[in-house]
Amino acid sequence: MRVHDLNVPGNLSRVSWKLSRTVLRGGTNSNVGPLLDLRIGPKEKQPYNFDLATGSVFAFAGLWDRWRDPKNNIVETCTILTTQPNSLVADVHDRMPAILRVEDYESWLDPGITDPKAVLDSLKPFDASLMKKYPVSPRVNRPENDDEECAREVPIKETAATLF
Repeated sequence: MRVHDLNVPGNLSRVSWKLSRTVLRGGTNSNVGPLLDLRIGPKEKQPYNFDLATGSVFAFAGLWDRWRDPKNNIVETCTILTTQPNSLVADVHDRMPAILRVEDYESWLDPGITDPKAVLDSLKPFDASLMKKYPVSPRVNRPENDDEECAREVPIKETAATLF
């Protein structure tokens, strides 16, 4: 899965709007929301889970396409669009997935809307006051760890400050 960053100047025009718009599910206790890492040392990162304050399932703005490779195999691709971080995300990462408001689902999925400007408001940073964040274990960054433990809040690992 690729991520298209709409926060980078010019990227909006490079996104193929001929691709089909889709939504990708985020949230719930067993399927953590957006995970972003805060670098806390030269080789250490602290992952954070971002979720809706209500704990509800939500939708990322995505694009998908189906095409044939040179060997004539059907390939399905999908991407999550990203945007500027809101105030909750900004201290952890310089971008965030575009989370759709419920009232934007219908227009985002409407294949009759072909002008990107018509859905551009849907891709603004999600309202930080409706979200929560908490640290999770670094084990979440390994694909073989696919369980509820990945979504559990953990204490923030304290790193010793060094002078030299």
